[in-house]
Amino acid sequence: MSGNRTFTMIKPDAVKAGHIGAILAQMNEAGFKIVAMKYTKLSAEKAGEFYEVHKERPFYGELVEFMSSGPIVAAVLEKDNAVEDFRTLIGATNPAEAAPGTIRAKYATSIGENAVHGADSDENAAREASFHFAGTEMFA
Repeated sequence: MSGNRTFTMIKPDAVKAGHIGAILAQMNEAGFKIVAMKYTKLSAEKAGEFYEVHKERPFYGELVEFMSSGPIVAAVLEKDNAVEDFRTLIGATNPAEAAPGTIRAKYATSIGENAVHGADSDENAAREASFHFAGTEMFA
């Protein structure tokens, strides 16, 4: 996964609001190819494990509760420069600061409920993808 794959989740707020199709369409229009995808629900334990890197932060408990509150769409995306290009496509964590037209500017409601997760490095993209998908579930 060096450079051409990234990991994303469409978060419970965007799923509940019915934005899955529009968000996936925006990803496709930006040149991302979906190489793995599933509609699933994280348990509080699994959400805690996924976000363990934030365990010492004050928002950790809220984040785990939110991410286990409803279904998500997990996906592995492929494109040259995937991580950086996807971070640009989704916009700033705070939707009020996200560039117009970005996914978060369009679909997020707050810093906490910001519609999508995007890996922040090639290493994290690989780790996050393997957390949700076996190698046999990712297709080129």
